[in-house]
Amino acid sequence: MRKVALVVGAGDATGGAIARRFAREGFATCAVRRSADKLQPLLDEIRAAGGVAHGFGTDARKEEEVTALVERIEAEIGPIEVLVFNIGANVPSSILEETARRYFKVWEMACFAGFLSAREVAGRMVPRGRGTILFTGATASLRGGANFAAFAGAKHALRALAQSMARELGPRGLHVAHVVIDGAIDTAFIRDNFPQRYALKSEDGILDPEHIADQYWMLHCQPRDAWTHELDLRPWMEKF
Repeated sequence: MRKVALVVGAGDATGGAIARRFAREGFATCAVRRSADKLQPLLDEIRAAGGVAHGFGTDARKEEEVTALVERIEAEIGPIEVLVFNIGANVPSSILEETARRYFKVWEMACFAGFLSAREVAGRMVPRGRGTILFTGATASLRGGANFAAFAGAKHALRALAQSMARELGPRGLHVAHVVIDGAIDTAFIRDNFPQRYALKSEDGILDPEHIADQYWMLHCQPRDAWTHELDLRPWMEKF
């Protein structure tokens, strides 16, 4: 059986690039989105390049769906060697207008879903004594900005989850890392909604998803005597 890379939140930018990167290295890539039909272009691209890809429509906020997903992959495809949790949920709102329902949903997507995915996969990795779990963070993982209370709270919590897991599971052979993406990414959303920022692409002023994916692969390849727990990625012109 091939080793498996599970990418939860395999969207059109970073998540898709990570899925393609691990597929190029011979992994069977399992890509997850809430809507399975949106995965087809990514699956077709990976397969056309000679890789192995499987797509799953799963709501990562639902415990029973996540449990069933991991059980199916382990039984039918192969051992999960790498988990990448890449769900965003970047939804701005004034704290004066934020609703309890939306605040809770952002937390479910950006944090709780990460807990469910990581718990289920870690339970398979620990008996094998190996595995890599990578969480995608954001600027909001480190500081809360105006109009981003829900997102910052969820991303802070995801970072804390990653820290706790690394301290508990590192001695048991699992590499747990948190990646802070601090800057705009080359996506259709940035292109269409922030054209001035997107114009910086020609100056390497926004993050290329393929280059982000290279760093995730690097983290997986690190020897355990030199593991990185937190890696921050930003364009050279980004302030921090």
